[in-house]
Amino acid sequence: MTSNATAASRDGSGFLLYHSIGQYPGKADAMAAALGDFAQCWGTPDDAQWGYALGQRQRFIELWSRLLNAPEASLTTTENVTTSLAALIMALPKDELEGKVVLVAGDCFPSLHFLLTGMAERYGFTLRTVPLREGACWVEDEDVIEAWGPEVGLALLTWVSSTSSHRCDLETLVAHGRRQGSVIGVDITQAAGLIGYDAQAVGADFAVSTSLKWMCGSPGGGILQVMPDVIARCQPSLRGWFSQDNIFSWDINAFSYAPDIRRFDNGTPAVMACVASVPALEWHAAQDWEAELAKNRAMCDRIIEVADTAGFALASPRKAKNRGGSVMMRLPDAVDPSSILARLRKESVFADARGPILRCSPGVMTTDAGIERLASVLSGAF
Repeated sequence: MTSNATAASRDGSGFLLYHSIGQYPGKADAMAAALGDFAQCWGTPDDAQWGYALGQRQRFIELWSRLLNAPEASLTTTENVTTSLAALIMALPKDELEGKVVLVAGDCFPSLHFLLTGMAERYGFTLRTVPLREGACWVEDEDVIEAWGPEVGLALLTWVSSTSSHRCDLETLVAHGRRQGSVIGVDITQAAGLIGYDAQAVGADFAVSTSLKWMCGSPGGGILQVMPDVIARCQPSLRGWFSQDNIFSWDINAFSYAPDIRRFDNGTPAVMACVASVPALEWHAAQDWEAELAKNRAMCDRIIEVADTAGFALASPRKAKNRGGSVMMRLPDAVDPSSILARLRKESVFADARGPILRCSPGVMTTDAGIERLASVLSGAF
């Protein structure tokens, strides 16, 4: 490790993993303090525990709702995007999916495709996966539109792909879906917190995300946001005492759903991910994200220059308007991805690879010096 890299070993200057786990200054201390406060409250023999724990969960919901400009009482907590999508599908009226098509792009997050493949037979729908064109790195919007007719009961759009950082044209796709009469969902995970998403302006029926990435939260901090008109016709099959308007209504013969997103809750909610994530969400809410996006764009442009100079094929859109916050590049067959990652790690540059695709996502803590260390390693890759 060079002397410069040694000095940068823990300052985040070469951290390029915001597509996976987001970091911000002081994160470890802030998370430790929040979890310590929880432990102190939970371990004290009085009656303050539930008020504190549920208050942290509500704060998590409020911060996410504000970020997405979500209608009141339209967002709740989940464990991850997979459970969010499953909850929505299981709650829709039977005739909205049975005998119809569920549409998804071939570059969606694989976990969601695994889920849909498994649910298709049970819920009576046909899964239609829009393929990538030969040699392409992402699914083209026009191919999604061509595959999307009135037989599509539900379409799940990937706002930004985790394998290419391709950013789809939500306005065009949602408008097309409205003409087909489909339920429209958006996986916003790879851009939420970096690029603005306005739930009311986009007009999709639901959105799913996690807090792990640009939001810098913890595992388990997923969200499901559903528009009120869709909530009103949903009856989640996974339900419990927190699905009711009055959670303390314990007449076992008189269950009724809450009138809002709370009907998607079920048993006693998990709160630890909310506790661990609230400091990150509060930090995030205080930042100038126009400035941070501009910084990200400038660094991504430099990474693209680095890839071009090194002779690596770009696996992301070249134009910023068509891209999320990441740059992916295809390593040549002669270059071992694990070897490249090891060399980067020695210089305190942290990226990852999916097969031959090297993924780099500069964020809040990344500096120009870190990008130049990336450039130095990649320029000597052969």
